[in-house]
Amino acid sequence: MITIVARNIVKEGKRAEFLEAVRPLIEASRAEPGNIAYDLYEDTADCCAFCFIERWKDEAAVAAHNESAHFRTWMAVKAEYVASGKVTRYRPV
Repeated sequence: MITIVARNIVKEGKRAEFLEAVRPLIEASRAEPGNIAYDLYEDTADCCAFCFIERWKDEAAVAAHNESAHFRTWMAVKAEYVASGKVTRYRPV
């Protein structure tokens, strides 16, 4: 299993648009065969800081997700909403 933590700091004034833009990504990602969980969390101390926490069956599922139309669509528009971010992958030990 692979867990991905993708942190996003949303540009000032883009919070509502960001939340609308990620809705199709979340819905479609949850429907992927190798997806275990795909959730978006808001930082309790900063309303412009968000974190996707994704759980995938294996690396093949992550690779398929990264090639999906909904992920590619998100990546094409992400810079419009996100000022900065960091993606980290984890595996169970």
